[in-house]
Amino acid sequence: MANSPSGESVIHRVVRILAAFSDDTPALHLRELARAVGLPVSTVHRLVAELEVEGLLVRDDSGRLRHGHRMWEMASRGSRASSLREAALPPMEDLLNHTGNHVSLGVLEGTDVLYLERLAADDATINITRIAGRLPVHGCSAGLVFMAYAPEEEQERFLSRRLEKLTPDTVTDPDQLRGILADIRRNGYVSMAGIIVEESSGISVPIFVEDQHAVGTLTVIVPRGEEHLAVTIPQLQFAARAITRRLGYEPTARGMQRRSEPRPR
Repeated sequence: MANSPSGESVIHRVVRILAAFSDDTPALHLRELARAVGLPVSTVHRLVAELEVEGLLVRDDSGRLRHGHRMWEMASRGSRASSLREAALPPMEDLLNHTGNHVSLGVLEGTDVLYLERLAADDATINITRIAGRLPVHGCSAGLVFMAYAPEEEQERFLSRRLEKLTPDTVTDPDQLRGILADIRRNGYVSMAGIIVEESSGISVPIFVEDQHAVGTLTVIVPRGEEHLAVTIPQLQFAARAITRRLGYEPTARGMQRRSEPRPR
């Protein structure tokens, strides 16, 4: 794909345009979009026209641009994220009904946890996770679970980074984090209080496939001080094992996973 005079490829520019839309700004006028991506209006107009032809962007009644349904359609076809979400939804709904707390499903995406699903309990505590939203690995219980089961070199890259103190309780000290990661591997879960929202605690477990590879994390968000781990952890682990089975794997007695025979449809 040809580059612009600045050296930026057309694909890179298109990605920037599509990524400019968010929950806070789901619709933008052309000039607003050009300002958001830092490109000339003429350039954005040309690229947007092609994206509209392909159905990736559409205009609403006021003339503002939005993501088209084709974006969702293309992203959903053959997506590992969609397969994981589909497998996780029934166990997540059961977990929500049994605990009365927010439940979320996350995957690792670079240095963030990307949330594929979030089921909300109306009168539970503060939960800042959103579907298709991200949180930094060190700022959420789900991220620490991913790091605990990551390869050693990935862990060391994580521990060598300068980590932002998001609240007074965010853990940023490498030695303290090493201890937390070791505890997660030993116990199979983590409960972290107030590391990104002071009023809430995140309790997370891994969703395994074979060779203890964590393909996702299952998290409940509870009011701080109301963790009730003796009850919550077995519920979370039961739901995580149910997701593993729905993905076509079978938990073994040692906690490892092996591929099972395909389930009848």
